[in-house]
Amino acid sequence: MALKYKCLILDHDDTAVKSTPDIHYPSFVEALKSLRPKEEPISLEDFIRYCFHPGFSSLCKDIIKFTDKELQHQQEIWKRYTETTVPDFYELFVETIQEFKKQGGIVTVVSHSERTRIERDYSIHCGFLPDAIFGWELQEHQRKPHPYPIKEILKRFNLKETEALMLDDLKPGLDMARSCQVDFAAAGWSHCIPEIKKQMKRESNYYFGTVEEFNKFILCK
Repeated sequence: MALKYKCLILDHDDTAVKSTPDIHYPSFVEALKSLRPKEEPISLEDFIRYCFHPGFSSLCKDIIKFTDKELQHQQEIWKRYTETTVPDFYELFVETIQEFKKQGGIVTVVSHSERTRIERDYSIHCGFLPDAIFGWELQEHQRKPHPYPIKEILKRFNLKETEALMLDDLKPGLDMARSCQVDFAAAGWSHCIPEIKKQMKRESNYYFGTVEEFNKFILCK
């Protein structure tokens, strides 16, 4: 049976791997404590809400108003956490994308994690590297939610918009997919914040509450 989509465009953090509670959030709290010691720390749920909208970059630049020097300090703390902790993939996710690739599918990643971390995680857990990776190392105008990653993937693999599916847990991925007329699937298994769940269900082409639901859909079971 033919695959529904020729190409998966996968988010990494909290879509493929369990990383925000153990890596991104605690590293951000540590940075805030050193840079804004008099301010109340942001809760995990509020951190996820800000990452949902307006996005992590806007949280840093527009809401907290980090200076360039402070941004660099925050990035250094974040890199220390990502270097020392290898996140686990969600149960059944590895088997899903391995089977998708085995059936001839193209696996790509568009993430706010760095390419080297994504390559490490896939090498350790999946036994293969994605066919293309667009991570935090890119220029800001080339990162999600800007359309560059998807447009480049479509061009590189000679794909029509209807032949790719974007899977992400947050709004920046949804916005990017929309801007490129690519179908979007919401990964609803990493958090249960009601307003995010409601909006993603309303605005996505597909909403999957579990990896198993995604597995059955993408592999036509």
